[in-house]
Amino acid sequence: MIDVVIIPGDGIGPEIVESVKFLFEKALVPVNWIEAQAGERAYRETGSWLPDETVDLVRRFKLALKGPTTTPAGGGHRSVNVALRQRLGLFANVRPAVSLPGIETKFGNIDLITVRENVEDTYSGIEYMKTADVAWGIKLSTRPGARRVIRYAFEFAKQRGRSKVTCVNKANIHKLTDGIFLETFREIASEYEGIEADEKFVDNACMQIVSDPSRFDVIVTPNLYGDIISDLMAGLVGGLGVTPAANIGADCAVFEAVHGSAPDIAGKGIANPTALILSSLMLLDHAGLSNYSEYIYAGLCEALKNGCFTKDLGGDMTLMEFTEAVAGFFDREHMTYSGKAPS
Repeated sequence: MIDVVIIPGDGIGPEIVESVKFLFEKALVPVNWIEAQAGERAYRETGSWLPDETVDLVRRFKLALKGPTTTPAGGGHRSVNVALRQRLGLFANVRPAVSLPGIETKFGNIDLITVRENVEDTYSGIEYMKTADVAWGIKLSTRPGARRVIRYAFEFAKQRGRSKVTCVNKANIHKLTDGIFLETFREIASEYEGIEADEKFVDNACMQIVSDPSRFDVIVTPNLYGDIISDLMAGLVGGLGVTPAANIGADCAVFEAVHGSAPDIAGKGIANPTALILSSLMLLDHAGLSNYSEYIYAGLCEALKNGCFTKDLGGDMTLMEFTEAVAGFFDREHMTYSGKAPS
């Protein structure tokens, strides 16, 4: 049995969280959910967008699944996602972009990974008003921060049999900050024989990603570029509604849907839960329960292959109709008589 902190979030968050809970129950995943709050609902109830209790729970139980949270633009409200990553030291943001059956896109057979540095760069939140008309922001880059995320990217590639890691940077302009990142990449790359080390400036990388994504495999990059590139690659496979994310730290990990909270459709039962479902499967893999994740993933792929789509993907299914369809494609023959999913 694994303990998982679950943060429903705002808008459609609670609805897509229920979808994941339903599938885990049907697949007999041995999980104990521990609910916590963050975002607008938490602010209304506690006066804090990210309560200390929530952070403490994630630290204690090591694993969390998070729905989308609302953070108003401007007004001094810090992003819940950024705050959570920094307070927990979640230094690597892992964003797969994988083609799914039945979803038509320009390119097929996409299988790309962005590993984004997650707590430094301009996201460190160090900015201030120099004068009434001039705002300064600090682009923070440290060698220890670069080392841990770049080594994580190479270890990720090694463990999964990936052939290439590309460092995306802008060291020709940001010679010191991105320079540290690129220098560190070259140092660490020399330790990994058999994995090709590649370098590209971010503007050129974006052009190449949309023209020929087969040139890439695993990308490692500073925070801001990674935020942009991971969304760009999501567009290659159908959008943020079908792409998962993991935030990895030394002691704990938070898995999340990175799309918005979509308050305009909240409560209507028409949201697409795929991104959070896929994120929950990354959580199971991380927890050593890949047998369950493979089982649920197979059901998801079969549902999509058979034309089961929510409205955002051109279908007419409600959220729960889609969720039930996924569960309906679970391979019951491979469930053991003990009532457990295959091991």
